[in-house]
Amino acid sequence: MSQKLVCNCNGTMPLDAKALGVPIHNSLCRQEVGSFLKALDGSDSLVVACTQESALFAELADQAEKPLVAPLRFVNIREVAGWTQEAKVSGPKIAALFALADMPEAEPVPVVNYESEGRLLIVGAGSQALPWAEKLSQSLDVSVLCTEPGDLPLMRNYPIYSGVVTKLDGFLGKFSVDWDLQNPIDPEMCTRCGACVEVCPENAIDLSFQIDLSKCKSHRSCVTACASIGAISFERKDRERNAEFDLILDLRINPKMRMSQTPQGYFAPGKDPLDQALVVNQLLEMVGEFEKPKYFSYNEKVCAHGRNGKVGCSSCIDVCSTGAISSLFKGGQGSVEVNPNLCMGCGACATVCPSGAMRYNYPSVPHQGKELKTVATVFTAEAKKIHQAMTPSLLLHTLKAGTQMIDSLGRAAHLKPKQFEGLPAFMIPYGIEHIASTGLDLWLGALTYGFAEVVLLLSGDEDPAYRAALEEQANLANAILNAYGFDDRIRLVMADSAEDLETVSKAMAELRQRGSLAPICTPASFGLSNQKRETVEAVLEYLQKQAKTPLPEAGVVLPKSSLLGGLLINQDACTLCMSCVSSCPEGALLDNPDEPKLSFIEKQCVQCGICVQTCPEHALTLNPRLQTIEQRKQRVTLNETQAFHCISCGKPFGTMKMVDLMLAKLGAHGAFAGAAMDRLKMCSDCRVVDMVKKEI
Repeated sequence: MSQKLVCNCNGTMPLDAKALGVPIHNSLCRQEVGSFLKALDGSDSLVVACTQESALFAELADQAEKPLVAPLRFVNIREVAGWTQEAKVSGPKIAALFALADMPEAEPVPVVNYESEGRLLIVGAGSQALPWAEKLSQSLDVSVLCTEPGDLPLMRNYPIYSGVVTKLDGFLGKFSVDWDLQNPIDPEMCTRCGACVEVCPENAIDLSFQIDLSKCKSHRSCVTACASIGAISFERKDRERNAEFDLILDLRINPKMRMSQTPQGYFAPGKDPLDQALVVNQLLEMVGEFEKPKYFSYNEKVCAHGRNGKVGCSSCIDVCSTGAISSLFKGGQGSVEVNPNLCMGCGACATVCPSGAMRYNYPSVPHQGKELKTVATVFTAEAKKIHQAMTPSLLLHTLKAGTQMIDSLGRAAHLKPKQFEGLPAFMIPYGIEHIASTGLDLWLGALTYGFAEVVLLLSGDEDPAYRAALEEQANLANAILNAYGFDDRIRLVMADSAEDLETVSKAMAELRQRGSLAPICTPASFGLSNQKRETVEAVLEYLQKQAKTPLPEAGVVLPKSSLLGGLLINQDACTLCMSCVSSCPEGALLDNPDEPKLSFIEKQCVQCGICVQTCPEHALTLNPRLQTIEQRKQRVTLNETQAFHCISCGKPFGTMKMVDLMLAKLGAHGAFAGAAMDRLKMCSDCRVVDMVKKEI
């Protein structure tokens, strides 16, 4: 257990020291700071209920004579509990927040490395790019690509190019830029002697040493004047240029990276001088070696991206806003390839992945599951102690942006209680790296642990694809709950920006007025797994046992986005060629070596649709639905028929339907005219023997 220090912030929170079981200070960061210094002498971990002064407390801990044996942690109870309209009944929430702060940290994950030598390319109009180059060239290895002419500096202290960017991709330490040199003057070859300026009769050349082609009348006097240097050519064929850089400062009005969330090392501050200055300060710090977490883990074996040259699931590729995920086919087998340097850790790929091949690791679902189970258990126990009929609700939010919104809302609710509403007493905030990284397995798992509902707080800076994916997944989760007779328990609060407190306040007010919901089931004891399908199956089995209404025999229809479902088959069209069996990446479709029979195990199906695309007769259709656990585990027969036996040796070699179809299609062919028609009714071995006999 940890030692806890609670500051009541000048007595502004209605805290009950006896109920909390810890002493309460009113000015821990000021007059009572001695209590904090004394606590540093202990050997237990220390949790301070004050995030506002965390920098001060951390500094004091660093300066203490005795080094910390256990970690120093902070928890915010003021903005999320003590300053809300329901502060007096927020004891269970505070206890749950302390329990969360006491939990062990997540296991470390692998890291992704970057190395930058400070090679900076500034792209933009010369009038903007060149002044910044002058300032930065003393600190960074600067190059400039002028997309619009600008007066060139007198000194050649750094390379200056001109042209139009045709391709720009990469990441910190490894950007590749292609551009097209469109002006007759190549600024890299130009010595800026001014001879061309002097001889041009149209004054089409100025101190930018670029030709204004709208003024040029093709006298070519400049070419003659520059003959010894050769920097001017109107017939230049080799205009494509390429170079690599560590950093990019893109000052164009409409910078066009191919992804909506740009990679590390790329900055596009726009035309505002202040924004440009702030970015320049960041650039100066981006020289050296850097690392970031490797957020994801990918298991190619269960990926349903493609088989037999057919693309099935591409959900991760479609949702990725950084362009980090691409399709990869080798020998007809499809997988995806993730560039860890481009991955920004949103986790949306794992959220939409139906098979669990893409997994989010920062932190893992099992770690989050342990934390959520503890939070729900402590909250419920504390509520029972004080006879409060209250069940916790879970508020998921992006760690940085969401915390800012929640803290700002708590402060506003304290200072302007008539205008803003803080979090209800039953609403427990839980920060994650990115709101898009959480999905069906964690949401439904949280409900089985005792949370009454899961609310996702979107702060407005999410990529549109993330918002759409979360809405889609929330609809699917609620459809599953509805199938068991429960009402909707997954909801989204979608703010326009981190400053949009009105939207969040309104949502919290509605929840507070509604009151706490009852849990949908008794708390489960199982843990969440790293394998998404395994977690979902465990949750479904638990919900089925406590369902309000049993599932019908035919199951319940789910949205098209479902990762659960079966297959519909047109038996009249199916020839049992078994192409679907070989294409299924999850082993949901099976053949029978002894007889023509196509079987299916619904539990294995991830609704990727490769089988539908592979079937030559178009006999298969996806059927997103929810059946009972028992039904989904069964091996059911989709289609079967009698085998056709070789008329020569009697060996089965196909189905009656397949042979009939072959006779109909090939019977008119000259090679099978007359008695040769019987060859179509023979197995491959006997067919060859018959052909040899006829030739002899």
